[in-house]
Amino acid sequence: MMTPISALRRQAESNPEGTAFIFADEIWTYARLAVEADRCARAMRARGVRPGDRVAFHMANLPELVVAYYACFRLGAVAAPLNARFKAAEIEPLLARLRPVLYLGQAQLYPQVAEIGREILPLEARYVIGDTDQPARPWAELFDGADAVTLPDAPDPDGLAFLLTTSGTTGVPKFVAYTPRRMGAAIEACRRIGFEVEQVVVNSLPMMHGAGVITMLCCVRFGHPMILLERFEADAVLEAIEIYQCSWMLGLPFMFAELARAQRMRPRQVMSLRLCLSCGDACPVQLQEEFAALFGADLLALWGSTEIIGSLIHGLRIGPVSRLAPDAQFRLVDEDGAPVAAGEIGELLVRGPNMSAGYWKGPGAIDPLAPDGWYHTGDLMRRGEDDEIWFVARKKDLIVRGGSNISPIEVERVLMAHPAVQDAAVVGIPDPVLGQRVAGVVRLKGRPTRGILDDILGRARSLLADYKVPERLTMVGDIPRNAMGKVDRKGLVTMLSAEARAEAVAAPL
Repeated sequence: MMTPISALRRQAESNPEGTAFIFADEIWTYARLAVEADRCARAMRARGVRPGDRVAFHMANLPELVVAYYACFRLGAVAAPLNARFKAAEIEPLLARLRPVLYLGQAQLYPQVAEIGREILPLEARYVIGDTDQPARPWAELFDGADAVTLPDAPDPDGLAFLLTTSGTTGVPKFVAYTPRRMGAAIEACRRIGFEVEQVVVNSLPMMHGAGVITMLCCVRFGHPMILLERFEADAVLEAIEIYQCSWMLGLPFMFAELARAQRMRPRQVMSLRLCLSCGDACPVQLQEEFAALFGADLLALWGSTEIIGSLIHGLRIGPVSRLAPDAQFRLVDEDGAPVAAGEIGELLVRGPNMSAGYWKGPGAIDPLAPDGWYHTGDLMRRGEDDEIWFVARKKDLIVRGGSNISPIEVERVLMAHPAVQDAAVVGIPDPVLGQRVAGVVRLKGRPTRGILDDILGRARSLLADYKVPERLTMVGDIPRNAMGKVDRKGLVTMLSAEARAEAVAAPL
């Protein structure tokens, strides 16, 4: 099995002048990336980093981040990226758990870390790209004395390499642990999502999360040039597609919605696009249709999980549908763990060599991801035709009203079919009689007209069973999202439940 660092070495040896990535019109070849990664690994070693030590990353998509990842892989250190959208109160407990030997950050983000106690993150361990007037060391100092350092032999393929942060149901982020061998297996599993043919990839997903960094690692492994953007901005992505003739993109649904909006406002030459994959959340069917018509490229759904990357491949038609890979190991089970009948809804269980090692609790302590060998995804799905598998809902998001199960994805799809609706989200709010009631929010395309909510609900009633139609529908300026870019359903439940209680108190007796 090829690991990330062995993949880079092979490219540097077989195709040294090939383009690994382009950032701000600057070309980084495989040879240059390999040399800089080794140099950075020596710098880390000179600063006391040893195999198994955590190195915290806290920056946008910069060349230094790509280099730092491969430096960790070369040294056997543990790459621990921090969400760039987190605030100090969210970052501090993460650093307290990680106790990194080194912090590599960016001046624009460093204010969220500057006041964190030195007992958690010593001042001499902080290196920052860019100018800052707060206590930290400049990036260039990281490399002082690095040239005299000798690197150890190849790292253990079964040692810890990655700690990817993911949302926990309790609100406490989890550290999903990967070894080089398991990450290599995940990368190989991703070959079938379009990497089996030549591509030019545009990557604006933050490489502090699984989807963004996996895109980068796949590009190096399979030899596809990557156009790296510091952050997602619709116009910058469209310009990159036009200039570099990009053909492949992975993104969140809201990114594709913004790309469509920007392209309508100022069209660019984007016909080089062949395949766009939506991950992270359910992609509205209306958006998939509009995007394909506007860009001439398919926008298809791709189910993914930080815990078991690459287990499914993208569907071949619109809708929340993925496909089972030929060698996929999966089950669909009911609440008791028994297999469900064909066409019935069940929780998806998966396993394979690409599965995470588990949840990191501290040095030498990893909670197994799947004690019984199967990872319980928490996703409710059903088998479709041939190798298709359809997403229904997150198990925790399923609405149960009076004993009837309701998929929020299905209701959202109907709401968004209304010509006035730009975006929609649906949740279940607590109810003492029915258990839950259906409530939703909509973001309109233009200014609201009189009676528009009644019109939206009227159309929904013609397409849905009565018990699925939202009993509360609210207009919002934007659909709230969490730090991972997903719809913040928990926050919506809190907001809409509070509104319902307030109305109940205000109602006349």
